[in-house]
Amino acid sequence: MQHPINVSLISALSLFALLALPCESKETDEPFKVSKADTAIQIDGKLDAAWKQTEVRSLEYYRRYEKADDRQKTKFRMLWDDENVYVFFECKDKYITARETKRDGQPYFDDCAEIFLIPANEQLNMHYGFELNLYKASNDFIFLNEFQNGEQGLIKSYNPDFDVAVSIDGTLNDNSDTDTGWTMELAIPLKLFIGIESFSPVAPGNRWAFQAIRQDRNDATGNRRSWGTLFEVDPEHPRVHEPEDFGFLEFVE
Repeated sequence: MQHPINVSLISALSLFALLALPCESKETDEPFKVSKADTAIQIDGKLDAAWKQTEVRSLEYYRRYEKADDRQKTKFRMLWDDENVYVFFECKDKYITARETKRDGQPYFDDCAEIFLIPANEQLNMHYGFELNLYKASNDFIFLNEFQNGEQGLIKSYNPDFDVAVSIDGTLNDNSDTDTGWTMELAIPLKLFIGIESFSPVAPGNRWAFQAIRQDRNDATGNRRSWGTLFEVDPEHPRVHEPEDFGFLEFVE
C-alpha cells in the first residue's frame, strides 16, 4: 500500500475545492448495476435471498500473485435503500488469515475486503475508503489525491459508524488444513455522505465512481499478499488509489 501524508483536519471549503478537480479519466467498463433492496437487509454475512436480485461480478484483475493459490475467486455485489449502501464480498480462500485487530491499523496485510467510493459521477481526486479484515478491524479514511505539491493526503480522523458481518468457512490462521472461504457484508449509512450528497444523490439513474479490492494473504507469516480489483488498474503502475482506474456504479430500481 502507499504511504501518503496524514492529514488530521481539513476545512469543508478545502474539501469541496478538491472535489471540484476531476482527474484525467479513461475508458471504463459498463457501470455496475446496484439494485434497490425490496426487503430489509440483515447484516449477518450470509448470502440471503435479497442478494440474488442485484448484479454480481468477479474481481478478475490480479496483482502481485506468485503462486496458483494467489488467484482465488472473489464475487462482488451491492444493493441500496433509503438508509444505506450495502456491499457483499464472497471469497474463495484455501488459507484464511488475519492478524490486525486495531482500528486504523493495517488490515490490508491480511485477508481483507476494500471498497473506495466517490459519491459523484466523475473520477474525482478524492474517495472514501473502507478496508476490513476478518476480525472486522477497519481502516477507514478520506483519501485525497494531489493534496499539496503532488503529495497525497489521508484523513485518518474519519472514523464512521457502519455495520459489518463476517462468515468464515474454515479455520482462521491455521494453514495445516484447507479452507473453503469467507464472506463479508457491509451496510454503509448514506448519512456518512452528508455535505456532498448533492453531487449525485442515491437515486435511480445516478452514478458513483468506485473501486472494489480483495487482499489475499495465504502465508502464515510475513506480509506477502496478492490482490485483485473489480476494475483494471494501470499494469505499469498498479496502485489502487488512482481515480482514473475507478469504474462506475449506477443505482437502479
